[in-house]
Amino acid sequence: MTIKPPIPALLAIFLVTMTALVARPKAAGQAAAGQAPAAADTALLDRAHKLLKEVPLVDGHNDLPWAMRENAGYDFDRMDIKLPQSKLQTDIPRLKQGGLGGQFWSVYVPATLQGEHAVTATLEQIDLVYSMVRRYPETFEIARTADDVERIFKKGKIASMIGMEGGHSIDSSLAALRMFAKLGAGYMTLTHTLNTPWADSANDEPQHNGLTKFGEAVVREMNWLGMLVDLSHVAPDTMQAALRVSEAPVIFSHSSARALVDVPRDVPDAILQQLPKNGGVIMVTFVPGFDSPEVAAYNKQETAQETLLKSQHPNDENAIKDGMRQWTDAHPSPKATLQQVADHIDHVRKVAGIDHIGLGSDFDGITSVPIGLEDTSKYPALIAELLKRGYTDQDVKKILSGNVLRIMREAEKVSKRLQAERGPSHATIEQLDGPSKAPATTK
Repeated sequence: MTIKPPIPALLAIFLVTMTALVARPKAAGQAAAGQAPAAADTALLDRAHKLLKEVPLVDGHNDLPWAMRENAGYDFDRMDIKLPQSKLQTDIPRLKQGGLGGQFWSVYVPATLQGEHAVTATLEQIDLVYSMVRRYPETFEIARTADDVERIFKKGKIASMIGMEGGHSIDSSLAALRMFAKLGAGYMTLTHTLNTPWADSANDEPQHNGLTKFGEAVVREMNWLGMLVDLSHVAPDTMQAALRVSEAPVIFSHSSARALVDVPRDVPDAILQQLPKNGGVIMVTFVPGFDSPEVAAYNKQETAQETLLKSQHPNDENAIKDGMRQWTDAHPSPKATLQQVADHIDHVRKVAGIDHIGLGSDFDGITSVPIGLEDTSKYPALIAELLKRGYTDQDVKKILSGNVLRIMREAEKVSKRLQAERGPSHATIEQLDGPSKAPATTK
């Protein structure tokens, strides 16, 4: 059990954190309240907007489908994203303002949903993406290949792709994986917050030393299908195993650098150093707790407080909620910043190189946002920050989409070669890992 630090210690941590935030000098390019942006900042933003017209900005992860489920029951009549939506971080006006050119829409379902329930919920999420494209054909179009992305971008639309967030969605079935690929799933994150029967998650107790034999078969079948292997959310051993097995470049659809913020969801340098050999890309995320050490420290304190309250009130949800409300009122959270996101991009460039960076916001999958990256209209501000730090136009174009389109094309080539060599795999988890690994719903 996590033991809560004594109140004086918590207060000291809080005061140190807040003092550091107050004392932090104003980030370059951030105008004071009430002041117009400097001419140099305006010029950088103009340059950013120009680049967004030249190449598509492809974001690796946006949770709008789940947000639509939670807020509107998948009904665009109830929440029309053609209009500004204050409950969302994503709507069409802000997408256009931000210059987005391509999006992997996350078809996330919670890891607590297992078996057939997870499969059904994932199908519903995919249906939402198709419903959105049908509802707003002037804005969105389904893309399955890198060529599709570039073609759709030239038409002035947002190329819409599908990313499955968690291997639990396939219920340990390669056949289900293949059918999701036919429906347009362009990547699958091998785990979410819990282990699957065949892969270890970053946020769970390790069980498999990374991937089981069936887990390796999943990676190989994804290569055969041309699906990108997504290593966000997985344990370092799983990352290592997937890099060893995959014949195509991998992605991290929404992660940042663990050297800067030591949380399980970020990527260690030892893995980043292997990306050049694999060819893969880490799509730096905007999640505050993954980008800001101050927010990460605060989150640990918040979790410790919640654990304490649960131990004190094991059967009283209201008492826990009231206690947490009082605690958060007394301990406001620090804020991540756009500049800290750029720091992670700098670090990945230093360790892995400019050819291995992308962007994966996690908009509408996060409840708090960095200052300066509040919603999908703010991408130009991040691009301007990178330009201010000396990134060339060519560097920025690689980050916007050049790198991810390259690995999509490589995955397509690997798929074509593998499909010429063999047919689909009919292996089962029982055959490869033994009957004890079979999911409960398997007959």
